[in-house]
Amino acid sequence: MTRLLPVLRAGLAAVACLATASASLAALPIQKWQQASGATVYLVESHAIPMVDVQIDVDGGGRRDPAAQAGLASLTASMTGKGVLAAGNEPALDENQLGEAWADLGAGFGGDAGSDRMSFSLRSLTDPALLERAVHLAARQIGEPSFPSDVWLRDRQRIAASIREANTRPGTVAGRAYRQAVYGGHPYGYETTEATLAAIEVDDMRRFHRAHVLPCRAKASVVGNVTRAQADAIVAELLSRLPQGTGACPVLPPVADVPPLAAPAAIAVPFQSAQAHVLFGQPGFRRSDPDFFPLLVGNYILGGSGLVSRLSDEVREKRGLSYGASSSFSPGLHAGAFTVGLQTRPDQAAQATQVARETVARFVAEGPSAAELKAAKDNLVGGFALRIDSNRKLLDNVASIAWNELPLDYLDTWTAQVERVTAEQVRAAMARKLQPERMVTITVGATPPAVR
Repeated sequence: MTRLLPVLRAGLAAVACLATASASLAALPIQKWQQASGATVYLVESHAIPMVDVQIDVDGGGRRDPAAQAGLASLTASMTGKGVLAAGNEPALDENQLGEAWADLGAGFGGDAGSDRMSFSLRSLTDPALLERAVHLAARQIGEPSFPSDVWLRDRQRIAASIREANTRPGTVAGRAYRQAVYGGHPYGYETTEATLAAIEVDDMRRFHRAHVLPCRAKASVVGNVTRAQADAIVAELLSRLPQGTGACPVLPPVADVPPLAAPAAIAVPFQSAQAHVLFGQPGFRRSDPDFFPLLVGNYILGGSGLVSRLSDEVREKRGLSYGASSSFSPGLHAGAFTVGLQTRPDQAAQATQVARETVARFVAEGPSAAELKAAKDNLVGGFALRIDSNRKLLDNVASIAWNELPLDYLDTWTAQVERVTAEQVRAAMARKLQPERMVTITVGATPPAVR
């Protein structure tokens, strides 16, 4: 067991105090163990309030979608909340009955899927009677979803209508074109469309669920007012209605890496809009990359810190070309995108984009100044307590540790890792990951500048 940053233990007042907790206070331990089913459990006991948060993650995110059925993972996860099958003496429940049952318990449960993982999240008070019923109901939803075809036909029409509406917004159009340009044929670039929706049936969801939602694939994160024995029992119950394998977990097919960009590209998408939307970037890095902390600090300086970032200073403050410009990395199991984004008047799009691109290129070549580095590290370290100032935020961090197989002392050493970053490490890491001369540029609502 390792030690984490603190949670003050003084009843309900502790919840408010967490926001100002410092890295120097006594820490909470992360406990880790594996169940007989193959599921791995990560636990942080936090007894300040009578509540528990649980998240179950499996390798069933969008990267597992077939290209012609983009959105299958996300839709499978959401449809687990539309009804459960009858089992033994327990009757089937439709979506309305499920909603009423959760409301009666004062608890919450839901499933969703991101690019890498499918997640099921439970929040409940730890009153024994309420918690037992909540875990039991959640187990039914995870293990015995009914995937009702009539509900899916209704929801498919609703989702298709929302896609058509979203396609009238320039931001949606820009994001889609950007992801396709950056990721090429990789699943990270897949988009749910009316055509892919039409290709998905409830039998596809059932097959996807059977293949991916298995105890042997599960990483369970638990934060709250429970002991190790209680957490172990909760996770075992949540997974108890899934097939229990007796051997090795079935191997899923490998997913190829995101291919690097071979050449720059500038794509102009015609669109009638009061503002031009500009995105440019390239594939970035995996979450497991050892350059994570230098890139975290570097991006904070470049464009991740809002109006005080270098991009905002050059594009907004000095030239008034935009309300702001930002940058971000999206690391995952594969190389998530590095993205610079801004909005500006259509007649200023070329100039704003060129300034932003030159700013990125200069930062990659030269790195940060001493003043920029100190300010960034001070702000990141000073704001760290806000990353764990609630059960939910702490759970998010523990789930990230579990999913990415980070060291159990990751949160305990986070501030020290940031403080150790040097300007040369930032420059070298940025230079290793970014090639400004090969980035793609998407402009919606104006003509982009020529690629240089």
